[in-house]
Amino acid sequence: MSFIRMVRGGSGLSWAEGGVSRWQGRELDRLRDLFEAGEYEEAEARARALAAVPRRVWGRSPMVVWLAKALATAAAAAHGRGTEVLAEMETLIAELERAVGAERTLLLAVRGNRVSVLVDQERHTEAEAEAQDILRGAARLALLTEVWRVELSALANLAAALCGQDRYKEAESIARGNLPRAEGHTAAALHRVLVRSLSGQGRHEEALAEAGRLTPLWVRAESGTLSMATAAALHGVGRPQ
Repeated sequence: MSFIRMVRGGSGLSWAEGGVSRWQGRELDRLRDLFEAGEYEEAEARARALAAVPRRVWGRSPMVVWLAKALATAAAAAHGRGTEVLAEMETLIAELERAVGAERTLLLAVRGNRVSVLVDQERHTEAEAEAQDILRGAARLALLTEVWRVELSALANLAAALCGQDRYKEAESIARGNLPRAEGHTAAALHRVLVRSLSGQGRHEEALAEAGRLTPLWVRAESGTLSMATAAALHGVGRPQ
C-alpha cells in the first residue's frame, strides 16, 4: 500500500497545507514511487534517512517523520522482515494515537501493516480481530476523509486471516467482492487470497485458471505467496509443478 497516497490523496491537502516543505514533498513522492515499483530495500533506506533528519530541519509537524517511519517498516515487511520490525510498528502506532482528523488514516494504515505481519506469523485469530477493528475505524473516519484504500487493505488482510483459519468460503467472498475496485498491491493481495481460497475448497482447476489471469499490478511482495497458492492447486489436480 502507499501511505503517502492514502494520506495526501485522502485529505485533499497539498504538501504545503499539510505542513510539509517542498523538498520533503519531493522526497516523499520519490519514496512512494520506489515502494510502488517494488524497490523495497532502497525505499526503506531512504525512508529511514528522512526520518532521521533532525526535527529543527523539518519543522513542528511530525507528519513527515511518521510517514517516513511508516514507509520504512512497510518496505522492510515487504521484503520479508516483518517480524523484525513488528515492535517498531507497534511503537509507531502508539505515537500515531495522538494524530487527529484525516491524519488518523495513517494510524489505520500502519495498523493494517501490522495485521499483515500477524498473518505471516500465523496469528490468524488476532489478525482477524484487528482487521475488523480497522474496518470499524475506517467507517468512522469516512465522515472526515477518503478511506477506501485503507478499507480495501483491511479487507485483504481479513481475507488472508480467514484463509489461515480454513474459512475459505468467507475469504473467497471478500476477495471476489472487492477485487474489481482494488488496485496495485491490494489487488495483488486479494488475487492471491482468491487463488488460495479456491484451492482450499478443493476447486483446484478454478484456482489454476484464476492464477493464470493477469493482476492489475504485479508486485514482488505477493509473487512468492501466489506461487505457493498455485503450487497447492497444481498438487490438488495431480499435475507436476
